[in-house]
Amino acid sequence: MNDHAIKKIVIVGGGTAGWMAAAAFSKLLDRISIDISLIESDEIGTVGVGEATIPPLIAFNNMLGINEDAFLKATQGTFKLGIEFVDWGAQGERYFHPFGPHGQDFQGVHFHQLYLREAERGAMPPIEHWSMSAVAAAQGRFARPGPDARLPLSQLGYAFHFDAGLYAAFLRKHAEARGVTRIEGRIVHAAQDGKGHIGGVTLADGQKVDGELFIDCSGFRGLLIEEKLGTGYEDWSRWLPCDRAVAAPCALPGPPDPFTRSTALASGWQWRIPLQHRMGNGIVYSSAHMEADEAEALLLSRLESELLGEPRHLRFTGGRRLKAWEANVVSLGLSSGFVEPLESTSIHLIQSGIAKLLALFPDRRFDPAERDEYNRQMQVVFEDVRDFVILHYKATRRDDSQFWRYCRDMDVPDSLATKLELWRSKGRLFREGFELFGTPSWVAVLLGQGIVPAATEPAVDAIDPAMARDALAKMHSSYAKMAQHMPRHADFIAQVCAAG
Repeated sequence: MNDHAIKKIVIVGGGTAGWMAAAAFSKLLDRISIDISLIESDEIGTVGVGEATIPPLIAFNNMLGINEDAFLKATQGTFKLGIEFVDWGAQGERYFHPFGPHGQDFQGVHFHQLYLREAERGAMPPIEHWSMSAVAAAQGRFARPGPDARLPLSQLGYAFHFDAGLYAAFLRKHAEARGVTRIEGRIVHAAQDGKGHIGGVTLADGQKVDGELFIDCSGFRGLLIEEKLGTGYEDWSRWLPCDRAVAAPCALPGPPDPFTRSTALASGWQWRIPLQHRMGNGIVYSSAHMEADEAEALLLSRLESELLGEPRHLRFTGGRRLKAWEANVVSLGLSSGFVEPLESTSIHLIQSGIAKLLALFPDRRFDPAERDEYNRQMQVVFEDVRDFVILHYKATRRDDSQFWRYCRDMDVPDSLATKLELWRSKGRLFREGFELFGTPSWVAVLLGQGIVPAATEPAVDAIDPAMARDALAKMHSSYAKMAQHMPRHADFIAQVCAAG
């Protein structure tokens, strides 16, 4: 038995990050009798506009034992097969970043290499035509993938759109049912011991809450990790110049699409996220190139139907906390860093932080080796997401505004520059060991925004061209036929997970 075992966790802040942490800890640490408290104040609002996700959330919900249909009913959720990008590479162009693979690898060669060779020989449809998720999305259809690997449907990947506030409330019920205590109150003071660790916090009403491990989910403010411990922040705005957002919901103009849409604008981009009960809309923009009132007016002019709520304005600086874990405080969510929601990564970064903390869970001695490894791993995750998002801005041919000229001409991190060099030469991507965006995701954006390699890798030449063309034709046909047999997205929701 470990005499130094942690017995009390205090989560500072609710929202999506706080209640995801509470639900996960109460489930996975249940057998070691840890007291878990979460402090949040009804006076302090949450950001709550991140309504699109990526596939790893399925594993998180499964780990908690959450029924997917019940979760979607409770959160007004819909399904998401990927993201449609409009006007990013150049105005008038669009492409689709699907979840799941493109085609199937052939004799040890990546599918995109075969596709590139055939594209050199003559006109080819966009590579998304070989994605089960993209083909289904184009037809507005959805079905859950089945276990039969022989069917194209097994290659379909999906995630969700949902109301983030309702998701936090849903997780709160799960966490409280497992013994998590919610404490209402606003923190006004945090006390440190002689080692610089947080010993407890004091609320506005005078109540004191002691703890051994503190999880900072206090948002951009970083109440403990930054205001108290001063760990510092790495600013990425030279690569990610958007630093403002304005969001507003509107009524659904029709059946919800099974995908998110991101439309590039003169000084940023607009999101469009269909839920069961409304459409989520927002513009992410650079304050150096657009004023807040201009952004709000532009958003309202682009709404497809009746406005359902007052616009909300947000400020942020893209970047990451230099130390996500310091002393006995671990930051999650916005307090640990922020990468704009272009690829719907905010909730995944919370999930990743929770998983890594559980794998390196400390005792009261707080071994520096565990802390340093956690910080190293979170740095890798954040920087990989950063590079993928920067790619969308850098890989543009737009010349219609100062904003896009800056993005096109800016220097990028060395890690991204190396990836681009390898791709431009022979279409090579090395994604082994990375947990999030794999080869198909990078291929979708690179080709979608017009970066075509000069050549293919030599291994492609060993494959008989006629055999490869036949394989591509059969795959293309099978995806189209499978999509035609899938139910409409709205019909599938009505059958299995319609909200009351």
